[in-house]
Amino acid sequence: METQKKTLTVFTPAYNRAYTIHKCYESLRRQTLKDFVWLVVDDGSTDNTAELIKQWQAVPDNGFEIKYVYKENGGMHTAHNTAYENIDTELNTCIDSDDYMTDDAVEKIVNCWRKYGSDKYAGILALDIFDNGKVIGKELETDRFDTTFYSYYQRGGRGDKKIIYRTDIMKKNPPYPTFPGEKYVPLSYKYTLADLEYTLIIMNEPVCVVEYMADGSSTNMYRQYLKNPQGFAFLRKFDMTAFPQPKDVVRNCIHYVSSSILMKNKHFISESPRKLLTVLAIPFGAALTVFIKYKSKDYMKVEGFNK
Repeated sequence: METQKKTLTVFTPAYNRAYTIHKCYESLRRQTLKDFVWLVVDDGSTDNTAELIKQWQAVPDNGFEIKYVYKENGGMHTAHNTAYENIDTELNTCIDSDDYMTDDAVEKIVNCWRKYGSDKYAGILALDIFDNGKVIGKELETDRFDTTFYSYYQRGGRGDKKIIYRTDIMKKNPPYPTFPGEKYVPLSYKYTLADLEYTLIIMNEPVCVVEYMADGSSTNMYRQYLKNPQGFAFLRKFDMTAFPQPKDVVRNCIHYVSSSILMKNKHFISESPRKLLTVLAIPFGAALTVFIKYKSKDYMKVEGFNK
């Protein structure tokens, strides 16, 4: 007898997080609705992540399928690329290896999509919370039904939010690019591609409990700027055309200049889609570069950066 396909894939990129990924697994076992698959994308871990997942796959009463994919270490964005290649459910969402789901998260997501979902929408925008139940940043707006990820923040939104995407949209849009020697491209690239065509249904409900780890990418953003200038320069050039509002263009030009300085790209003006504004942004981009290096000075000493 053929098993009915699940509605949702919860995917978890993992890199040496065997000490904390159990929180995510345990939260999935507590789900009030098991209409999902758990996909773990192991981004080249050298700890016992693989052994843990194998043990959990053998548990007879999980109530959900656990898929495991190993890949060479390439960074969060490449783990997302691999996840999208291996997802075949209608919806998907990323729960990081140091986070976990609220007990009724899957039920809320599936019910919301069954009631309101259609090809008009990219998916659902929901809340992240701290483990004390406090919403991260601001709650979502209650005076509108849908929004784009970008426009929510343009209207004063704050804090991380959880996005549940239609898988077909994530698959049809280009994958995150890779750059030699770098392991980070901001995930907002694919979010913006979705924003350009669709909106997200607002579900003002918590679905994910977030813990910001000391070794997480959010905590170390200045280091990410320093270590991955090609990835950030790519995003800034894309954003210059995706977001034509003057304030956004100026901000992206400044960041683009800074990333170009860090990557020692002498051709950054000719490669910019906003050449005049890029020239005007040079002094501000140079100042930002100094600030990034200052914020990362301890890391630069340890890693021996000479830039």
